Amino acid sequence: MLSIVIWLSTALSFTALFLVFWTQPFWFPLALMYMAYIYLDPAPVQGGRRLQSVREWSLWKYVADYFPIQIIKEHDLDPSKNYLFGYHPHGILCFGAVSTFATEGSGFSRLFPGVIPRLATVPFTLFLPFYRDLLLSMGFCSSSRASCEHVLKSGPGESLAIVIGGAVEALSSSPGTNRLVLKNVWASLVPVFAFGEADLYHQFKLADNSIASGIRSFIKKLCGIAVPLFYGRGIFNYDFGLVPYRRPVTVIVGKPISVPKLEKDQVEPSKEQILEVQDRYIKELTGIYDRYKDMYAQDRQQELEIIA
Repeated sequence: MLSIVIWLSTALSFTALFLVFWTQPFWFPLALMYMAYIYLDPAPVQGGRRLQSVREWSLWKYVADYFPIQIIKEHDLDPSKNYLFGYHPHGILCFGAVSTFATEGSGFSRLFPGVIPRLATVPFTLFLPFYRDLLLSMGFCSSSRASCEHVLKSGPGESLAIVIGGAVEALSSSPGTNRLVLKNVWASLVPVFAFGEADLYHQFKLADNSIASGIRSFIKKLCGIAVPLFYGRGIFNYDFGLVPYRRPVTVIVGKPISVPKLEKDQVEPSKEQILEVQDRYIKELTGIYDRYKDMYAQDRQQELEIIA
């Protein structure tokens, strides 16, 4: 559990540390220069500053083992190609996505040698002092269009994972994501479904006209982050706290879906091309769920629902 507490506290701890520097006259000039550096640093839209040594920290293995988180590979991935992974469902804090694509806690590189994943996140998180440098070294990058295109054009094996329904809308309802793939980079789409991701926390339901709901909407407009009100277990109790419940997360990496290239005279993909790719993607995602639901979702209360 200590590993989980350490990971959960990093953003707040690093921000508090920066505020200490900011409020001390001796350190204030350096803090000011660091803020300028954050503003000018192009790394978030250039694939981050991925360091394999950071991704292999023992901490990440302990984080993955807490739940535990495991990856099941359905197909080999050709390291000479680029891939766009769509991770479902979003959950609350995306522990499965982080463990799979931003660390080696679950052994991604061992299962998919030569494939170099990066995990897209909302730009706001990459402005948090010190914390953003850790994220960049893990392979996080901005979810902006320019950032996604840069990663997928960077060379063989360079790939991007997007947590669907978070910073970027679901593939089935966001034609822009399909255009990114169809128009410029020819990356194959890889549907990923994580059984157990949505079971790690409970979430408070807010009335649409409540004050709390209004505050959450304001934060989303300001920072690009939808902040849910959630709870899990505590450090010394199992009833209430911010520590996720200790429940297994099984990440199924599906079959890559090749995307046809545009014709010579095409500038944008047609609506028919986009819908055809969407249909194949949704069928593969649904297939993953149906193949594994009786094994990893035995206590499910409803079947998979695709919102389009």
